[in-house]
Amino acid sequence: MTVTFGASRLAIADIVALSLREAAPVLSTDAEFTGRIARGAAFLDKLLADEGVIYGVTTGYGDSCTVAVPVELAYELPQHLYTYHGCGLGALFGDVETRAILAARLASLSQGYSGVSPALLTQLAALLEHDILPRIPQEGSVGASGDLTPLSYVAAVLCGEREARVNGEMLPAAEALARFGLTPLKLRPKEGLAIMNGTAVMTGLACLAWERADYLARLATRITALAVAASDGNPQHFDETLFAAKPHPGQQAVAARLRADLGDNKAGRNDHRLQDRYSLRCAPHVIGVLEDALPFLKNVIENELNSANDNPLVDPDEERVLHGGHFYGGHIAFAMDSLKNLVANVADLLDRQMALLVDARYNHGLPANLSGATGPRAAINHGLKALQISASAWTAEALKNTMPASVFSRSTECHNQDKVSMGTIAARDALRVLELTEQVAAAMLITVRQGVTLRRKTADGAMPLQAGADAFVGELADDIAFIGEDVALEPTLRRLVAGIQSQQWKLYE
Repeated sequence: MTVTFGASRLAIADIVALSLREAAPVLSTDAEFTGRIARGAAFLDKLLADEGVIYGVTTGYGDSCTVAVPVELAYELPQHLYTYHGCGLGALFGDVETRAILAARLASLSQGYSGVSPALLTQLAALLEHDILPRIPQEGSVGASGDLTPLSYVAAVLCGEREARVNGEMLPAAEALARFGLTPLKLRPKEGLAIMNGTAVMTGLACLAWERADYLARLATRITALAVAASDGNPQHFDETLFAAKPHPGQQAVAARLRADLGDNKAGRNDHRLQDRYSLRCAPHVIGVLEDALPFLKNVIENELNSANDNPLVDPDEERVLHGGHFYGGHIAFAMDSLKNLVANVADLLDRQMALLVDARYNHGLPANLSGATGPRAAINHGLKALQISASAWTAEALKNTMPASVFSRSTECHNQDKVSMGTIAARDALRVLELTEQVAAAMLITVRQGVTLRRKTADGAMPLQAGADAFVGELADDIAFIGEDVALEPTLRRLVAGIQSQQWKLYE
């Protein structure tokens, strides 16, 4: 599979495929695309020859835009830009995240409004192709004037400076390039700014976050179905006529999936219990908000992905330099602040379901803490007692991280950048909330596997599951051992989290 840059609109799925090494990057060879890139670079050369004033080319950056740069020094300016921005701190972005960042930057530069040379696009695509991953610290961007500091590490590696990972090994960038027959790039005027002045970090991360949230919504629905079965709940709560009366499409889709797992239940099984607690009865209303938001958020993220978002933009057709603020990441900030809120609510939902299932007062006849121990040994076994505590801790941390980053704008750059988006922090928060929620989901996979098994051992047995849900229970039984005697669950949890993140289980195909 290949993803072609410069040919047509890219999708979140393209960036995810590149980030997982399931696709290779290709630059379009279409004459219209290659001609546009060449004309943009030639126009800048023409302006330089005429000693035109171009922001970031013959002026300083940001607040220093009033400082004139002699034309003979213009070729040194890009190197100074990525050098002084080499001040990132914090943990490093992982391989998947770094590939997504590179792909998002290449997507923006391929719009043909940045005045960069074909050589720059080729070198950037080569980093993705050969998996040469710049060492990028996560902290240091306010999300306008774009992701300057983290993207400076991309610019530096293109030029053979700083460090890059190759097959997990950290190498000097020049050595990493040489390993694949590549030579360091000498940036042309404006090319340093074109690489760094944009929303590539937050947008790449947003693509990954959206894909994980989309899967999590479906997984949480399947888990809910099994939680209903384990608790001997009432599937009538998901009746089609009932949900036709409140026509939110995502909410209706969740209810339909639950009916597909539990049956339509028009015969009225378990209607002796008129109303289950909210975490079961209202699950479509919680997960459904995420489901309804996902299409909107996808459009927001993909619009940003397919935008030219540096400054200034260069129109190669009308030969104009356009000064604006497309580096401002407000749309991604909003999308990620919204997504982390929606996902954290799913964590809270699953945590409440787990609390019901392990509590003998509310689980309708199952053992306390879903312990599988019997006889005298039941007294010393504790089942999922500690797992519920850990799930509650992960949920609390996820909820804590829902504070919107976008409202914490700071004034920077001597008040030149006096209103900034905080989009990158929002995207990092969203990924952390997703990770915590995936951990809660892993805990619930153990819980529903245990709960359904115990329910099937009761006198009345468990309600019948439809084919998809029943097969899923079988898969869980293969992955998760029934817990009779107490067991340290960390290895199982880590394996399940990895399975969630790799989308191991096919859901509602």
